[in-house]
Amino acid sequence: MTAPLSRVSANLLLILVAVIWGSAFVAQSRGMTHVGPMTFTGVRFLIGALVVSPLMWLEWRRLGRLGQSLDKTDAFKIAGLGCLLLMGAAMQQIGIGGTSVTNAGFLTALYVPLVPVLSWLVLRQAPHWSVWPGALACVVGAYLLSGAQSLSISRGDGWIIASTLPWAFHVLLVGRVADRMGAPFLVAGGQFLVCGLVALAWAVTWEPINWAGLKAAAGALAYTGVLSVGVAFTAQVVAQRYAHATDAAIVLSAETLFAALFGYWLLGERLNPAGLMGCALIFASMMAVQLLPLLGLSNRKPVAQGAA
Repeated sequence: MTAPLSRVSANLLLILVAVIWGSAFVAQSRGMTHVGPMTFTGVRFLIGALVVSPLMWLEWRRLGRLGQSLDKTDAFKIAGLGCLLLMGAAMQQIGIGGTSVTNAGFLTALYVPLVPVLSWLVLRQAPHWSVWPGALACVVGAYLLSGAQSLSISRGDGWIIASTLPWAFHVLLVGRVADRMGAPFLVAGGQFLVCGLVALAWAVTWEPINWAGLKAAAGALAYTGVLSVGVAFTAQVVAQRYAHATDAAIVLSAETLFAALFGYWLLGERLNPAGLMGCALIFASMMAVQLLPLLGLSNRKPVAQGAA
């Protein structure tokens, strides 16, 4: 059984997730030059399921020893998360093939303000007041960071925008489901398996798949499968058992910031003054949403999620 995480530890783990996700945008874009979007999505999520499978097995045995095996309801919840994951990942991947990485990074960040709205509407959880300006600052920061002074909405942009709704629902629900079951690795690996199998079944039916394309995309698939899915998505499930969903959305939005840093380091990209201001806004919103509730300005408890 995973040891409980403190609020700080959970948020630090989510920052690591944001680092990995921010670095994965380039790999996702490059992989699309060799295979179709559903092929890429299916293979990388099945790789992720394989990475986490030893932990799934140990957790399954532990639950069996405790007489707490998962039931059909739990399986349906995991499958539901897998479907949300599939919709978000597939639409994002399709969109990346039809727009720039810059636009994709900015538009993906639009899920951030959706999370507190959905939390309020669906779960009746009123977030701390700092979440609202924090979410807005993340969107403005991502816009400035993108360097896009005018965004023309292409078909690819439309797919990215559509992906933000399942992403927001996934961020909202994944921690609650994992905490209810007490089985974060089974939840993580189970949703990867559902996502990967359905995406690959779609790809076999509608996309051309060949060994040469898979071989050419092997590096991108390995990086996104092992790190972006196997490590980062699993860490997200673990961390969100102990972090409020709206807070998590703010922290995870830092993937835009880290994408810019990796671009600077690996690709020689440079930030203009607007981009630097965007980084500052995202960083400030991350800090504010974590520190202000600790100053006695909120009466809610930033602890593990309730039962799903």
